[in-house]
Amino acid sequence: MISAMNDLRLAKPGTQNAALRDYDSVRRAIAFISERWRTQPTIEAMAEAASLTPDELHHLFRRWAGLTPKGFMQALTLDHAKGLLRDSASVLDAALDSGLSGPGRLHDLFVTHEAMSPGEWKAGGAGMTLRYGFHPSPFGTALVMASDRGLAGLAFADAGGEKAALTDMTRRWPHAIYIEDYLATAPLAQRIFDKKLWRADQPLRVTLIGTDFEVRVWETLLKIPMGHAVCYSDIARKIESPKASRAVGAAVGKNPISFVVPCHRALGKSGALTGYHWGITRKQAMIGWEAGQVASAA
Repeated sequence: MISAMNDLRLAKPGTQNAALRDYDSVRRAIAFISERWRTQPTIEAMAEAASLTPDELHHLFRRWAGLTPKGFMQALTLDHAKGLLRDSASVLDAALDSGLSGPGRLHDLFVTHEAMSPGEWKAGGAGMTLRYGFHPSPFGTALVMASDRGLAGLAFADAGGEKAALTDMTRRWPHAIYIEDYLATAPLAQRIFDKKLWRADQPLRVTLIGTDFEVRVWETLLKIPMGHAVCYSDIARKIESPKASRAVGAAVGKNPISFVVPCHRALGKSGALTGYHWGITRKQAMIGWEAGQVASAA
């Protein structure tokens, strides 16, 4: 019954369906640009890949990310990625030393968090109730999961992948009780993706559920301001495990709260985007979208 209700809700017309169609067009354009940015393709070629006219693609990108397709292409180049990394070590140092998240946090989600105890994590979520719902987002369908302490999970899925995303998330906490509750999670989804609601005086409450090591990595990710990136070795050094870059990479990949805990801002040492649990194209979309937000606020 729950599955049938999901299918009906996701299929019905309206703003949600329109948002998913927009992301699908953007996703195809992003994939095209990502494969061909070195040749600097024309707007006509990008639009053809997205099955849109050049004007439609131009206006969709401006509305979606706050910058043009050309600006988005520039945001995805290797030089841009390397530029993100150039000053990030000092930004991260300043953020951690001061307990703040740096000047870029002005444009960010203003997150406050707490971690579950090791015993609660080892219990696999036993005694914990998680409410979940599927919602439109700039990056496809978002699966939002909430505990009584705040946001506990955020995953993404393309059309038809909702069930797999839910299975992936519930496998992390196998003994928790799961209740579909679209109305309960809708305010969280709006709070996450509507930048007008990003307020320092009303921080988004997040519950981190993982091992001690994973939580330390995720807490470090929360210190990376929008518009910046760090490499895995920087994170390893910050948590005083300088030889643990590979383990840091694994912890980043297990981050259950995508986008809010910004694992997409962790890059390879060369500036390469490397892997991403919810897909490289989605990671590229997040970096480009954030570039648009920072540029529009400058």
